[in-house]
Amino acid sequence: MLSFAVALVLAGAALLASATELKRWEGGATPPLALEDIKGQTHDLGDYKGKVVLVNFWATWCEPCRAEMPSIDRLRTSLKGKPFEVLAVNMAEPLSRIEKFTASMPLGFPLLRDRDGSVSKTWKARLLPASYLIGRDGRIHYVAYGELDWSSDAVRARVAELLQ
Repeated sequence: MLSFAVALVLAGAALLASATELKRWEGGATPPLALEDIKGQTHDLGDYKGKVVLVNFWATWCEPCRAEMPSIDRLRTSLKGKPFEVLAVNMAEPLSRIEKFTASMPLGFPLLRDRDGSVSKTWKARLLPASYLIGRDGRIHYVAYGELDWSSDAVRARVAELLQ
């Protein structure tokens, strides 16, 4: 697992500069996603149909992941009352490490646990952070690999487009 993590970091660093915007998704159908959050509640992406959902794959050791979390929370807060949700999928880290992270950075969205990394592999989240913007139709419309300012005007325009 360590070599996989190292490969993710190196690949992410190499592509970080190019991940400044959301790109149209051309990777096929939306994979299934059903995981427990850090409190033990199961979240199934299928239950969110009719909403725009940001699915973000991250890890506590990933600096760009940590750096973009506040902008994700700002976007979520700014869209309160709209059909928008965030599901942040942690890649195979112990609960204690995730809880320590949330103690220093409280977030208002569910942190899901991909305990063995299998969901991340199914979603082809090879670089971290890996983010997928799901439309109200349940399909992936946009993807970003690397740190993104989720509260930027360009990103907000894409989200607004999907909310219509």
